[in-house]
Amino acid sequence: MLHELLTLTRPLVVLDTETTGTYPARDRIVEVAFVKIHPDGRRDVLHRRIHPTVPIPPESTRIHGISDADVAGLAPFSAIAREIVDFLSGCDLAGYNIEGFDLPILQIELARAGIDLDVKGVSIIDAQLVFHKEESRTLADAMRLYVGHAHENAHSALADAEATALVIAGQLGRYPQMPRTPEAVAARYPPPRGRRVDPEGKLVAREGVVYVNFGKKHHGKSFDQVRAEDPGFFDWVLAGDFSPAVKRCVRDYLSSPK
Repeated sequence: MLHELLTLTRPLVVLDTETTGTYPARDRIVEVAFVKIHPDGRRDVLHRRIHPTVPIPPESTRIHGISDADVAGLAPFSAIAREIVDFLSGCDLAGYNIEGFDLPILQIELARAGIDLDVKGVSIIDAQLVFHKEESRTLADAMRLYVGHAHENAHSALADAEATALVIAGQLGRYPQMPRTPEAVAARYPPPRGRRVDPEGKLVAREGVVYVNFGKKHHGKSFDQVRAEDPGFFDWVLAGDFSPAVKRCVRDYLSSPK
């Protein structure tokens, strides 16, 4: 259904994660699901439970139903990291709160496994951003509004990914003003404070301009403004304890023609 409403020039992967908590930099993934929708409508699914290598808090188990016993003996994330990256290769991405949570925690887990997932040039559709701009509700409400029935088996990664695909299809059917390509949808519904350049949100981009999103001295300033005021800042970043994504962005900026 989604491929009939959205013009796909390459596969779109709808993803969801279940985790040990809500902090991407600290918590770990316990379940992932990826639903790949090809331009011709074919679908591939990658669904795995993962040993997080840390205890799953009871409050998290109450949400997604996955306990330490359920993942005992399963492989850690590092064992499937390459399989995930290969599955995502050449695809655009979609999810519900993918910009705010699922993509950052996935990138951080991949970084722990020694893989830098670069999403530059990837169109990202966040159904939550569409929903909040057009209606402002939750995933369960989105299912009732756009799909016409309740969201069964909520907080199962695969069920949430499947539900998100249905919600995006419903949004495309409901809003004639909503674009029909992943690139245009991503551009129309960006994160309010800018799209994360790196998993932890140290840098954000708005309308093609990169801004510093940490610290007191340069928070909220564009790279051009920082370079004019404090050119040594970028050398400090490159020599410091920052993620590969942050350093890659700085290097790209410094090497680009001004």
